[in-house]
Amino acid sequence: MKTGTFKFSPAKWLPFRDEEVLDRIRKIKREDITKHHNPDFKISVIPDSDFDFGVIMDMFYRIKTAADAGKKVVFILSQPEPIYRPVALLLNKFRVNCEKLYTFNMDEWADDDGNIAPESYPQGFMHAMKKNFFATLNKDLRPPEAHIQGPTTKNYKDYGKMLADLGNADVCYSGPGWTGHLAFVEPDAPEFEAENLEEWKQMGTRIVTLNPISIAQNSLHGSFGASGDMANVPPKACTIGPAEVIASKHRIDMNNLATMGTFVSWQRLATRLAAHGPVTPRVPTSILQTLRTDFWISETVAANIEPHWDICY
Repeated sequence: MKTGTFKFSPAKWLPFRDEEVLDRIRKIKREDITKHHNPDFKISVIPDSDFDFGVIMDMFYRIKTAADAGKKVVFILSQPEPIYRPVALLLNKFRVNCEKLYTFNMDEWADDDGNIAPESYPQGFMHAMKKNFFATLNKDLRPPEAHIQGPTTKNYKDYGKMLADLGNADVCYSGPGWTGHLAFVEPDAPEFEAENLEEWKQMGTRIVTLNPISIAQNSLHGSFGASGDMANVPPKACTIGPAEVIASKHRIDMNNLATMGTFVSWQRLATRLAAHGPVTPRVPTSILQTLRTDFWISETVAANIEPHWDICY
């Protein structure tokens, strides 16, 4: 990397270090970010104020349409943010029977020995999913408990089969991490080491060692105090693999993460790399470029990457 007359290489612990690609990615402007050679990989830029509404309405529409037709609908759901609560409120308002809704959390925390966090863990994804979504949904509208799944120590080895037995997910909702991870499929996790891209694509659910960058990212999450307390973030997770994402009938990838609603976003570079860089296990979300995917980017994340000399951190 060359900045003025000062040259250096990216830190060796970074999972993606191709300087030529990174230089090209940084230069992608807001007006060009939606251009892509694969017509099935549809990139849209959405106003920040409308972003959550779009996700909420998409989930509500799919659940209601399936219920009206008497058909099942299967979701793989990403980190259970509070946006799931308005989905439940809409389902309550329109009295949508969710008996044929099946949900699978895409990941869950694990300890250093690979024990998956129980539902009682307050920072756990199943704990939050039950709290934000299903507890808000009227009891007479809720799906059976067996339809609400997340990786557990007991089921994770059969997790991919559980999805396959239902015909696989109708939609996989995701969003890239700072490392470019997809779910918690990390670019340098030894558990996802493969000889080539084709072998990697066939890998399913497993316990994974988290990249330190992902631990730092999650230390900024509200559930961990939004304070950089990395020691409070579990070192491992159980995650679906590329196989479950690829087997899904459709994918919606959400790129709208900013620091407490400010312009500051670590996702600005990760999003560009995932959407316009090479398709490689070194950037797991990049696999979506080859699949039928709606890739949604907020205006904040789509903004040009350039110096802001009036901002310190």
